Amino acid sequence: MNPPFLLSARLLAFLLALAALPAAGQHTLSGYIRDAQTGEAMIGATVYVPALKRGMFTNEYGFYSLPMPAGSYEVQYRFVGYAADTLRLDLTASLRQDVSLRLLATELAAVEITSQNAQEQLASTQMGVNTLSVQEVKKLPVLFGETDVLKSMQLLPGVKSAGEGNSGFFVRGGGTDQNLILLDEAPVYNASHLLGFFSVFNADALNSSKLYKGNMPAEYGGRLSSALDIRMKEGNSKDYSVSGGLGLISSRLMVEGPIVEDQGSFMVSGRRTYADLFLKLSPDTNLSNSKLYFYDLNAKANYSLGEKDRIYLSGYFGRDVLGFRDQFGIDWGNTTATLRWNHLFHDRLFLNSTLIYSDYDYRIQFTQADASVSSGIRDVNWKEDFTWYAGSGHTLRFGLNAVHHTFTPGVISRDGEPAVPDSASRRYALESALYLSDDWEISQRLKLSLGVRYSAFTALGPGTFYTYDAENNPVDSAAYGPWQVAAQYGGLEPRISASALLSPSASLKASYARNRQYIHLLSNSTAGTPTDVWLPSSKIIQPEIADQLSVGYYQHFADHGWEASVEVYYKALQNQIEYENGADILLNDQVESQLVFGTGTAYGAEFLLRKTSGKLTGWLGYTLSRTTRQFDEINAGNPFPARQDRTHDLSLVAIYDPSPRWSFSGAWVWYTGDAVTFPSGTYQIGGQLVPYYTERNGYRLPDYHRLDLSATWHAKNPNSSVNVSLYNAYGRKNVYTVEFRESETSPGTLEGVKTYLFRWVPSVTWNFAF
Repeated sequence: MNPPFLLSARLLAFLLALAALPAAGQHTLSGYIRDAQTGEAMIGATVYVPALKRGMFTNEYGFYSLPMPAGSYEVQYRFVGYAADTLRLDLTASLRQDVSLRLLATELAAVEITSQNAQEQLASTQMGVNTLSVQEVKKLPVLFGETDVLKSMQLLPGVKSAGEGNSGFFVRGGGTDQNLILLDEAPVYNASHLLGFFSVFNADALNSSKLYKGNMPAEYGGRLSSALDIRMKEGNSKDYSVSGGLGLISSRLMVEGPIVEDQGSFMVSGRRTYADLFLKLSPDTNLSNSKLYFYDLNAKANYSLGEKDRIYLSGYFGRDVLGFRDQFGIDWGNTTATLRWNHLFHDRLFLNSTLIYSDYDYRIQFTQADASVSSGIRDVNWKEDFTWYAGSGHTLRFGLNAVHHTFTPGVISRDGEPAVPDSASRRYALESALYLSDDWEISQRLKLSLGVRYSAFTALGPGTFYTYDAENNPVDSAAYGPWQVAAQYGGLEPRISASALLSPSASLKASYARNRQYIHLLSNSTAGTPTDVWLPSSKIIQPEIADQLSVGYYQHFADHGWEASVEVYYKALQNQIEYENGADILLNDQVESQLVFGTGTAYGAEFLLRKTSGKLTGWLGYTLSRTTRQFDEINAGNPFPARQDRTHDLSLVAIYDPSPRWSFSGAWVWYTGDAVTFPSGTYQIGGQLVPYYTERNGYRLPDYHRLDLSATWHAKNPNSSVNVSLYNAYGRKNVYTVEFRESETSPGTLEGVKTYLFRWVPSVTWNFAF
């Protein structure tokens, strides 16, 4: 173990010992906040003490701990859409107070949102955070009637869609691989179904989602741009229930209930499309013998071992299958499993201990040739996360994690046997980190968050590592045995953020963060496909590094239920990766020789105006930004727009609930067309017309815009509803791709042929629960 890790390990041991000491002159109010109807933990509920003008949010398990002096206090417990509960508590000693909150009626819930968490949100040091409740997500119009948390997040400023119908996204100038996507703490390496038209996240199974844009807390790491933390439902610990939905192309079903009432619960949710069943009805044998579907399964269980211990087991399994007759087929999918143990050492020290498994793989089958290509990445991850509510305005978080990666960049098989042994193509690595952060309430108006993360990455054997000359020929190689160190990297990742409460309804925030990324996605497409390949840092591939500085102003207009914010950011990126011009990447087992490395910048301003109360709610989001990359070997060394560079990105979302029976919503988006590389001219070789390319990403697709509409009718039985939605309501022909070919009318010249993907896509879904 290297010296920084030894020092950090000693610091961790010291903090554990210190946390066990009681704070003089203070007691602690702690407990869990849960849904009164289901027993679900309420993530992000507010505990507020008006007399002290102090409050906090519950953690990911609904737990809170608030150190304060002895006395009699009025304590307010709140959560958006739920009736607030106010208790008078006498704190003569540390007190455990669990609270259950009840859901408000629909027409009252919107009004209650106005001021519930406003003060704590303004005072919090967190910035660059996007949140959407599952209830909001379910009301938004969606493609094919499938509620999608990833596509909903793309309607917020700073988050850009990777393309038409695509669930991939860009955050503040980063690539799609620079987003850490977690499902119950397990990384999801490909979050797309059906080539990106759906995400893998079934909204029925979800409890919460939160996106951190760059300035992520110290417990998150390994990516440059963002961390999307999605948590699954725990299951109803009070009663058994069944819910689901029937749509035009897919259906879903969820079952939940108590294992032992108020002590443990479970949840199982499944979803499947059935486009393949309709294909079989086609008289065209090309279609009837083809396959096109996906399915996924979410499951979770938890059980209380006593007042201080609870265990959780959750998992996800999803698969896509696409095949054309008996000629070609591809299937890909994710498998995750998370085992967690929550332990409360005492009322101020909370531990979450986690063991995680994650596996993503794909396989392309060429049936007639009896050949296949497969690739994937598999992780085993161990985490220890501590939260110490230290008192005197300090909340410390510290912990460690270690991940063992197994990469399979590409295995070619013939007649069922790999052309080379799997072990020869695999790569292994160990990624580890230690972190410490302190949320410090200096005064009622000023808060500071200080954090540092030390991360390390080791490329391991067995394997052979190459170096190359300027012509991409291997000039040296070194073979390493199992667990031998082939390359090693590491460094500090400091984070600091501060908030100043200018008034009860306005605040100013600033932050700086450095992030390192040790694993990289190589893609030869603009939108991302299942066949993209993950590679580790090596002797040639250096870790990517990003430094981001951001400043924001936030204003709440409590009397009218409005929020407004503006954030500006600047991000500098090192060791960015691109393919060189004319790269040979198809089934290349030495693809590192085709890579070039450079720098990047991203800067912009994000504006958000949001209405949070009344029958009409929604938001207007706008992003003005610029993203460039620079490589010595590309574009004559001059900076060029990155694939994700869009000057303007605007979204307008409205949700109207005129009565408990009806809900209407609409979303309009408009953004600058994608930066693309088009031929600047042509030349002929052997009578063949060959395109001539000069400037990388020097052209633009036409601007993109569309309007989506949705209406939901709720039956008198509130557990049944029908949703009708229309994607691209005015039939805008948005360009998906442009291909160039020799013109039939003007031989010797090229013409662009545009492809459009979706126009007027209606959907109907019946949702039920009993």
